[in-house]
Amino acid sequence: MLVRTVEERRAAGWEKVLNKGLSRSVRFITAADRIGLSFHMNQRAPGRGRDLWYKNHWEANYIISGTGFLENLETGEDWPLRPGTLYTVGPRDRHSFTAESEIRMISVFCPAIQGTETHDDDGAYPPTGEIPPGRDAMFVRTVEAMRTAGEELVIAGGTARSLRMLTKADGVGFSFSDVTVAAGAKSDLWYKNHWEANVTIGGEGIVTDRSSGESWPMRLGTMHIVGPEDRHTVEAKTDLHVISVFCPALAGDEQHDEDGALSPSGPIPPGPPKN
Repeated sequence: MLVRTVEERRAAGWEKVLNKGLSRSVRFITAADRIGLSFHMNQRAPGRGRDLWYKNHWEANYIISGTGFLENLETGEDWPLRPGTLYTVGPRDRHSFTAESEIRMISVFCPAIQGTETHDDDGAYPPTGEIPPGRDAMFVRTVEAMRTAGEELVIAGGTARSLRMLTKADGVGFSFSDVTVAAGAKSDLWYKNHWEANVTIGGEGIVTDRSSGESWPMRLGTMHIVGPEDRHTVEAKTDLHVISVFCPALAGDEQHDEDGALSPSGPIPPGPPKN
């Protein structure tokens, strides 16, 4: 398993300044990690950025804090952006993003980007692989609406709740879950059929590699990445809020089995090269 923090990625040169200085993006996972996606934590200053068109990728963006709005430049439709909003754009979606206040957000790309790209004149990144089929057009989902609709699952023996905001049916190459874990909960996990990246956005916990016994704190801006060889334990010291991304994508209704695994849902990416 791998553990990465905002501070370590910045020190290693993986924070990029974008949109003429409006945005800063910490690249936690890139194509070199070979888990089927790239994963960024971004900060966005108030103002309208450049128009974007990810014609070579699918991108999902989750708002952690701050406010703004999103516009479909083809149709004129727009949506408010608030904490707990997830918007997903793809090859057909020319769009713009405006921050009303400073926004912190998560951005996930498939196929994964290298992490050093800059936007071209269309507001796109260069091709990096096969584009998933996705949906016909950009779409927006919110934590509030999904909870109201009864779409939150109770998982891990009743100690956690998961909103699976993107699933295999969305066809974007990964699934995206908003997960809350109750204080004191402790789960033995082993994602033998998937790669999973988790970033903590609230609360505190501990993740332990059960093979080595090594432990790391889970706190704001800390990510742990686990795959088929990584038996591990997650313990919530306080109520814990985690964003969890899987590749291959989950169907959305899975429950953990006795090994702490989820059912197979597709080919498993090779994962990071071994030293």
